[in-house]
Formats: sequence, C-alpha cells, structure tokens
Amino acid sequence: MTPPTGTPPGAWVGLSAAWRLAAAWIGLLLAIEVLLPLALAAPDRPSTSAVSAAPRPNLLVVVTDDQRFDALGCAGNRYIRTPEIDRLAREGVRFRNAFVTTPICCASRASLLTGQYARRHGIEDFVRGLSPTQWAETYPGLLRRAGYRVGFVGKFGVGDAAAIERRTHDFDFWRGRPGQAGTRFIDPSDPSRRHMTARMGDEAIEFLSGCSNGVPFCLSISFNAPHARDGQDREFEPDRRDESLYALDRLSFPASATEADFDRMVPWVRDSEARRRWKSRFGTDALAQATLKDYYRLVTGIDREVGRLREELGRRGLADSTVLVFTSDNGWFAGEHGLADKWFPYEESIRVPLILFDPRLPASRRGRVVDALALNIDLAPTLLEWAGIPQPDRMQGRSLVPWTGRRSPTSWRTDFLVEHRFQHASIPSSEGVRDLRWSYFQWLSPNPERDELYDLVRDPLQRRDLMLGDRPPGVLERLRIRLRELTAEAR
Repeated sequence: MTPPTGTPPGAWVGLSAAWRLAAAWIGLLLAIEVLLPLALAAPDRPSTSAVSAAPRPNLLVVVTDDQRFDALGCAGNRYIRTPEIDRLAREGVRFRNAFVTTPICCASRASLLTGQYARRHGIEDFVRGLSPTQWAETYPGLLRRAGYRVGFVGKFGVGDAAAIERRTHDFDFWRGRPGQAGTRFIDPSDPSRRHMTARMGDEAIEFLSGCSNGVPFCLSISFNAPHARDGQDREFEPDRRDESLYALDRLSFPASATEADFDRMVPWVRDSEARRRWKSRFGTDALAQATLKDYYRLVTGIDREVGRLREELGRRGLADSTVLVFTSDNGWFAGEHGLADKWFPYEESIRVPLILFDPRLPASRRGRVVDALALNIDLAPTLLEWAGIPQPDRMQGRSLVPWTGRRSPTSWRTDFLVEHRFQHASIPSSEGVRDLRWSYFQWLSPNPERDELYDLVRDPLQRRDLMLGDRPPGVLERLRIRLRELTAEAR
C-alpha cells in the first residue's frame, strides 16, 4: 500500500502503524468470536492434572459374596438364569481369568478398596479396620475428595462393628452393614418378607434418587448373597419369587466332587472347616441338590436387582454416563475336592466373575472376552483411571481400562501371588503363585510345610498333584523362586 499523493513521509509512517494496530485488534476480535464457541462446544481433552478435565463418568460397583466364577449364564453355566448380567457381558467386557489374591471376605474386600495385597494393607481378620491414612487412599476416599458423590450399600466386611460404624462419615450416603449384613436373608419379624437382596436394591435406588448429571457419583453395592447364612435351617434362603426356579432340574456337579478326590487332600484340609460345612451342604445327594439350587436362586435374585438398577439409571437419564463393574469377593466350592466354602488356593476358591460395562464403548469392543489375568487389586486403579485420578504409589493393582479400549496393553502380568494368612484353628494357611499354566502353593505352619503343584492345562480340575509324581524339570524351582519374589514385592 502506497501513501496518498502529497502525504508527508513521517505522517504516513504514523498512519500505517495505526492501521496495523487496528487490523490486529479486529483480527483478534474475529478470532474470539469464531473460535471461542467452537472451543466451548468441543469435547474436553485429557488432562495431566490431578483430576482430568474430561467428563467424568458415574461409577456403579456391584460386589457379590462368595460367587463362583462360573455361576453365570454368560460363563457357560447351562442351568443358572442370569439374563441381566449376561446382557451386561454382551454389552461390555468379561474377564475369563479374574481372581482374588486372598480368598476370604475381610482381606479380599480390603484389597478391593485399597488396590493392595493383604501383605501390604494388613487386614487378615474380622476385627481390624482401615486406618485414616489407609482410608485416604482407598477408591471411595479418593473419589470423594475429587468431588464425587460417594455411597455404600450392603455388607462392608472390613473391620468389626465399631470400625465399620466409623465409616459412616466417609460417605455421602451410607447403608453399610457390619458382619454378614444380617443373620437371615428374610427377617421373620418383617411382615413384607422382603428379601435382603431386594432391600439392598431399594437402598441403591434411594441413592440414585439423589443423583443428577451435574455431580458424578460412585455407588458401591455389596450384596451379602449368595453367601450362606451359617447355622440357619436354610442357609441359602432365596427370595420367595424365585422358589420355583430350578425345581425340576437335576443339577450336575464337577467331576472332582468325589470322595476319591477328597481322599487325595492333605490331612489338615480333610480335617478343616471346609469339610465340616461340606457335610451339612453336600453330604447327601438331596442336600447337594437343594444347596446348589438355592445358591443359584440367590444369584438370580441379584440378577434381578442389577436389572432394576440399570432400568433406574435409564429412567433418570444416567445410563449413558454410568460405568458398571460386576464382580465377587471370592469364589466358592460346590463340593469340589469334597469341600465347601473357600479359603484354599484351588481354582474354585480364588476365581471370580468380572465384567466391565462402559456405555461409551464402541460397538467393536462390546461383548469381548479377555483371557488376561485380572485381580481384585485392579478394581481401585480401574475406577480411578475412569475418574481421571492418579493411582497412589502404594496401590499394587493395574487399571483394566486399557482392555476396554481400542488397543489392548502390550505388556501385562503373567502371574500373581495367592496368600491366605488368616489364623483359624481349622482353616489352614497357605501362599502360592498362579501363572498362565501352573498353580503352585505351600501350606504354612502350624501345618507341616508342604508344596502342591498342578498343571492347569492338562489338569484344570487340579486332581493330580505333581509333587507326588513326575513333573517337568525346572518348573518347581522356577515357581519357588517366583513365589519368593512375589511375596517380597507384595509387602
């Protein structure tokens, strides 16, 4: 641009500078007018801050009590009816090889909360609770501090009644219960005869009634089914609505549920609490059929509540923003090895169901079955990643969120520590290592220290202890070294 004829050179320089300044301001204003609305409408991007700037999903955590890994239709059980949980698996991701690191509820539930092995969190009985310092790094503690509305319904399971009562102040909504969350599933003094599973579902819906799209929430609902009501006339009493289920079925039992398999157990297992409970639940064919049918009925009752919760989420417009986890605190013997309950490092005791459902998943990732080893200590890191919260250094699990993404992790664990150091006169302690093929463990004192080794590829029911016969060279030595490494890492 040239100056007009007759314009003094100095005057043109000043005028040109003024025009350039005006043009810059106009450009800035236009940029703000055009780009600001686009920026506000654009989806949030991941942030490296303590809490991600991305929209935080709601979190619904469903934990059952003593549910075997295969007590679901989606896991191949041809008898049990679990349509709602099966639908959850079809729409989400199911982990075929999910395990707990300690198969007893107090330690396992502490591991779910803390993301730590029992060796680190130190909960090995039903008396001790989590300290304030420990609680600050649990997933409910961290989520609440990050602005989540946090609720708990059902069996808490960590600490005695006094320790659990103190948790009231750590939640925005508290319907937690001590002990086994009731001595009966149906309170005889309640004229409605409402089953405890349904009552817990009611309380979860009560929590959801106080939620909105404005504040993210995390609700943990911890059913006390299908755990037995020990000592009651009917230990697995189902909801009256489910009494007719399975009545005409003739249920089958695993091939390892025989007296010959029981005779192969070490003496301290044959004399254990697991055998005493076997006698009252599986001691005769009639008892075994009645026990397993009631157990399945209790699981079906849980399935109904999962359906109710998902329906309520949809009714309140929360379904598309709520991630759901379904798992259990440990497994359960259905007569395998002549045993009942859990506690021991065999597959039926340590293996659990695990489903992650994220409504934001693309269609290509729905209905996947993952074979990687997933652990109860992975729950807390998984929830924290969804919420955009960094995982504390003392958490030992790993987030499972990458398994739901477009790409699976390039590296993952190939083994884990199984430990059960709970002290009980008739429940022997043990520790071992489970990898992708081998199950190796040691019985601990006061029992004679003895090893067991199983090849899970050739012997998935663990009927042939290789310590009593030929075994591949080098396997035992490698697993013993690995056990020492894992126990050191778990501290």
